[in-house]
Amino acid sequence: MTVPDFAARPQLAEDVARLIRRRIFDGTYPAGNYIRLEQLAAELGISVTPVREALFGLRAEGLLTQQPRRGFVVLPVTRRDIDDVAGVQAHIGGQLAARAAGQISDGQLDELERIQRELEDAYTKNDHERAVRLNHAFHRGVNLAAESPKLAQLMSQITRYALESVYPTVEGWPEQSTHDHRRILEALRARDGDQAREAMSEHLCAASKPLTDHLARLGVLE
Repeated sequence: MTVPDFAARPQLAEDVARLIRRRIFDGTYPAGNYIRLEQLAAELGISVTPVREALFGLRAEGLLTQQPRRGFVVLPVTRRDIDDVAGVQAHIGGQLAARAAGQISDGQLDELERIQRELEDAYTKNDHERAVRLNHAFHRGVNLAAESPKLAQLMSQITRYALESVYPTVEGWPEQSTHDHRRILEALRARDGDQAREAMSEHLCAASKPLTDHLARLGVLE
């Protein structure tokens, strides 16, 4: 397994959290597995401080629990967990898209369309890392255009649980995403808040089933 070079940036606990989160969702850390603080820090070549911060953060997200004198334990992930996250994402994301439609500039729209063209190119070339980065940039662009920082912050926190990195590998999702993003862009270009809300909400809700099916094939869901 390839491990990122954490040694150069030991202060970034979120990098560690992202790694642990990915290992939980790809089945490397199954439910009931103990994550040893010192062992993981040694594996990553960093101090225990960012690892401890990451573990406490993941406990707050509901992915881990802490056993006295025994460490952190991976909690089960269920279909309801994924559906609940998708539902909240759909509501908040729809609100952000609707607000963005009312005030987005031509320049912001042009940038979103440029990002979408590059995203589709990344999907075509099976460049998963680039696709994840561009998909994130697309949604971030919509959220910034909404000028609702508290909602955008909530969306950012929820998205960590939604596992953006999984989607480019899920069968059929690049095509679904492309269709949905084009529909969102059309609504934004028309400055139609209701259509933007509907398009974004349906897009985010649609993500739930392929993700749960993918995780079920990996044996992650309970």
